[in-house]
Parts: sequence; C-alpha cells; structure tokens
Amino acid sequence: MRPLDGSAGVRGTRNADHALIDDLQSVEAADPGQMLRATASAGAQVRETAALAAEVDLTSLGDEGRPRAVVVAGVGTAARTGDVLSTVAGPRCPVPVISHRSSGVPGWVGAADVVIAVSASGRSPEALAAADAAGRRGARLVAIGAPDSELQSVAERARAPFIPVPRRFNARTSLWALTVPVLLAARALGLVKVAEADFAETAARLDTDAERCRPTLESFVNPGKTLALDLAGSIPILWGSSPLATVAAHRFADTLAANARYPAVAGALLEAGRGRVGLLDGAYGALSENERDIFADPGEGDQDNTRIRVVLLRDGGLRDDNEDTAEESDEPASVEERRADAVQRLAEQRGVRVSVVEAEGGSQLERLASMVAVPDFASIYLGLAHGLDPMAVPAIQEMKELTNS
Repeated sequence: MRPLDGSAGVRGTRNADHALIDDLQSVEAADPGQMLRATASAGAQVRETAALAAEVDLTSLGDEGRPRAVVVAGVGTAARTGDVLSTVAGPRCPVPVISHRSSGVPGWVGAADVVIAVSASGRSPEALAAADAAGRRGARLVAIGAPDSELQSVAERARAPFIPVPRRFNARTSLWALTVPVLLAARALGLVKVAEADFAETAARLDTDAERCRPTLESFVNPGKTLALDLAGSIPILWGSSPLATVAAHRFADTLAANARYPAVAGALLEAGRGRVGLLDGAYGALSENERDIFADPGEGDQDNTRIRVVLLRDGGLRDDNEDTAEESDEPASVEERRADAVQRLAEQRGVRVSVVEAEGGSQLERLASMVAVPDFASIYLGLAHGLDPMAVPAIQEMKELTNS
C-alpha cells in the first residue's frame, strides 16, 4: 500500500499508481469523501427522487397549455440536466428547451414560458436569480433542490411547485437525483414520454454498473478501473456518436476535470469529422512507424510523450422515444455507426489508442445511464491513481473566495 501524505488532496503525482486502485485499503484511505459510494448510489437516486416528485402536484404546469419555451436554469451538474432533457425530448419536441448557465433568465422569457430552476444545494445564486426572475415576469416556475433551502422559499413565494431533492452527497454525484425531477416536470408539460418502467430500468442499469465497478473488483474485471488506466497519462478525446452519447461525453469531461483534474476535449462525432478529427494527426496524436510498439504498456513511458486517447461513446439504439409513428429510418443510426467505425480505424492506423463505451438498454434514459455510469467511476479511479482526493478540489473553493472577496 502506498502511503498518502497530507498534500494528496491538493496536488497529485504526475504518474498514476496503477497498483493503488487495486488495493482496497489504499482506495478507502484516498477517498475520505466516499465519492465511490456516492456514485454507486445513482440507482437509488433515481428511485428516491421519482417517488418524491410523484408527491408534488405538477398538474398546474400543464393546465395552462403548451409553453412557448422551457428554460432549465442552473450551473454545473444542474445545467447538465437541461442538456439531458433537450436530448431526450429530441429534435421534434414542439418547443425549444434551453439550458441557461448564468444568473437570471434570458431577456425574452415571459408569461408564455416555463422556467425550471435547479440547484443541488438550493442556494446557487444562478438558480435563485432565475427563480426570482421567473416569478416577477409571470413565467411558470418549477424549482428543484435541497429541502428547506432558499430555493424552496423563493418557489413558495411564487406559489410554484418545488420538488425536494435530499442533499446526501455533493452535486457532482447527484446528476440522477436532479435529472429525474426535470424529466417529470417536462412530462407534465407533455414534452417527453418517460414511463415509470423507464425509471425502473434505468435504476437497475445504474445498480448493475455500480456492482461491476465496485472497488473490491480488480482492474482486469472492473470496467471503471480499466477505463481509468487506459486514460492515465493521456489527453482524453471524448466523442459521442449520437446526441445522447454526446451528452454523456460532456458529462465525462466534467467528471474528469473535477475528480481527476484531467483536461479533456468532448464533443459530437459529427462535429469532429468537420475539424477535430485532425487531432489524430497533431503533435499529440499520430506516432511515426519507429515510435509505434504494439507490445507497449499504455501506462508506461516518458511523460513527455503524452498522447491523446480517444474514447468513443457509441449509441446505436433507437433515436426518439417520443415518436408516435413508426416512420423512423434506420439510416441515421447506421450513418453514425459508420462514422464511429471510420474514426476508430483512422485512430488505430495512426497508433492512437481507442476505448469504446457502448450504450445498452431500450429507452433513451437507460442508454444514457449505460454511457455515464462506468465513466463516472473511471474519473474517480483515475484521480485516486494520481494521489488525489476526488471530493476535495481546493482550486474551486479558492476561486469562490477570490470571486467573493
């Protein structure tokens, strides 16, 4: 077991310690904030918040008819819930769904619109300002956050529905706790078709992946640890083959930055094909014939030879859960799959290693869960391998203090 010093939570080591994440005692010592346990609670989050949201009367949202637009207001993980809603609603959603990542609401928001203010703590200045602005402008408001918080008070003053989300862990690990109420609010508006069975299957998928990624399983049978070791010492390039997979790619970039302090490039594979695929030929991409070694250990080597590592998040499933007709063509999915195959082949020809995360499940929500769960664990294991406490991010706190001083 490698001893941890007091600076481990502040600045990690440059080289990843592969043995650490297979030593249960070391993992527990390096994860005092229990980020692994919090991440493993994702399935329970889905069940709990679905039950809590069911106790809130959301019928008033739909009573006034279809809104002109829906604005999901929040920052960080809360903002990602807006991206999830927009993607699950799909391109044929009858109204625009907008993720708003700053204080207040867009200038055009008025009585014809709906604002969903989201904050895990219930005290995010951005969400509070959005909820307050929605009330003043006469927009329909739904607030989602910690019970007995400032956000609940704002919602009560506006006589708006408030969905309580117990603050059991930090916001980074609360994606599912925050996402479920957002989807249920959108369902009340008639914008998405998400059944109780979808939530149950999504929760079961998250439970299964948590079991597969538990710290007692060694890296050669643990997909979370395997992906973490694949990325160690690299610059991760995360590309999603579909809009849903692209949301998962951005989520992975979020957790890599926060949990492992790794920079990552994330985006849609379609956009990558128009420019960013050129990274494969860049200074951190293609290797010369003399540099390539098919027997090399990806975790070893001179740190000055840092290379990109492509992670393809592939979603070959159905495209729109909200379709009432069977007129969908298989062509879009097949085109996306061919594009993913082409990028993988180009990368391998250049000696750029590729990891693949495949979507599984029937509904969009379950497929999203299957592309988020393992990467969530991988980001934590990667941080631990570098001697970092995934929970403690001193720079975040310092930035808040400097901003507020």
